[in-house]
Amino acid sequence: MEVLVFHPFGAKSRGLLLAAALSIAAPALAQPPAAAAPQDPQAALQAQIEQLKQQLEALQQKVAALEAAGAQPPAAAVPATPPAGQPAGAPAAGVQVPAGAAGAGGPEGALPVYGNTSALSKIFNPDMAVIGNFIGAAGSNSVAPRPALQLDEAEMSFQAIVDPYARADFFLSASPEGLDVEEGFITFPTLPGGLLMKVGKLKAQFGKVNAMHSHVLPWVDEPLPMVNLLGGEEGLNDSGISVSKLILNPVMFLEATGEVYNGNNDLFKSYKRSDLAYVGRLRGYRDISESMNLDIGTSFAHGHNDAGPDDTTQVYGVDATLRYRPLQEALYKKAMLRTELFWSRREHPQGTVVDDTTGAVTPVGNVTAKAFGYYVSADYQLGRRWFAGGRYDWSERALEPDLHDRAGSLLLTYWPSEFSQIRGQFRHTSYAEGSTASEFLFQFLFSIGAHGAHPF
Repeated sequence: MEVLVFHPFGAKSRGLLLAAALSIAAPALAQPPAAAAPQDPQAALQAQIEQLKQQLEALQQKVAALEAAGAQPPAAAVPATPPAGQPAGAPAAGVQVPAGAAGAGGPEGALPVYGNTSALSKIFNPDMAVIGNFIGAAGSNSVAPRPALQLDEAEMSFQAIVDPYARADFFLSASPEGLDVEEGFITFPTLPGGLLMKVGKLKAQFGKVNAMHSHVLPWVDEPLPMVNLLGGEEGLNDSGISVSKLILNPVMFLEATGEVYNGNNDLFKSYKRSDLAYVGRLRGYRDISESMNLDIGTSFAHGHNDAGPDDTTQVYGVDATLRYRPLQEALYKKAMLRTELFWSRREHPQGTVVDDTTGAVTPVGNVTAKAFGYYVSADYQLGRRWFAGGRYDWSERALEPDLHDRAGSLLLTYWPSEFSQIRGQFRHTSYAEGSTASEFLFQFLFSIGAHGAHPF
């Protein structure tokens, strides 16, 4: 007797049961009635049909009982190791495999198991990943030196759906300075009016580079305008609330974002509860052709600075990214051209007066320091795993607009897989004081676990 292996749930299983019952009864239908007891052929056929109906009803009752109990019917025992000469995952002797089962779970592979304890164990566990960012430096730089070898950052991510209305993302950054929450926020994507809201510690949506994590940057370092005008590597990273809204139109994808922050980061300083920082961004995206698209945006940030409780800083930004990636050669060819421009307006006291009696220092008058900076970069994919690029930086200093720095970089990147990356960067920097620095930076990125995709 041949054994049929089937799943007991659903209409498909009942169809298999009916086919099995008919196959069992087929020989009986094919044989004529016994000669010793002649009877009406129509009556005999009717009796056999009634018998098949009873057998089918009995089988349906068994299936219903199994569905209620949540169990599966006994199947033919399959040996743990296949006999010699039988490929792994092939069906055992005497077991029929439904047509079309070859492929996923057929003779060419083991059947997947769904709903088992290993799958259930993930219900309450988030997606977790760790990304290591190892950076080395050779050459000389007396203005902004780097260690020769250093694990610059180890980022740990925990991401999961909270409920049908929200998801949570946490990114912890372990560096030589200690452990810090780089980002930790909850996202509500289904608010009324088509709004999307994030609450927690966030990288402000100012331009492109500020919102990127260090392992996503296309370079080993940050461009000079980020250091001189946005406060440094972390830039605008603070606790606050972000609200975004898509502006529907027939021309392009258009998104407006408004954010409110506590006001304490590398650029701003809060002296009292009302000293909040504000960030706004308008971003547009459009496909120029099936192989090329354009991403443009403008940003604004406002907050108090460390010069005094009455002094503020405003930063304006414009960014543009042009991508080229032919569909038929997407794995082997890609080009990207990007730029960002920054304008800084920083208030600070013109001078101070010292009281001879009390020694108190009082600021006298305010002046506004105006500074500008930009960078331009290009990347080209040489092959499936090889990328080459270049970048030019030019930036004045926020506190000393009369001084400016400039730098040029050449890069070569190798991607063994999506879980690792090796990059080399030669950088030559000319500082305002007249000193120069020529350095070779190299980077090893490696990741384990399920790390979610970053914003496009």
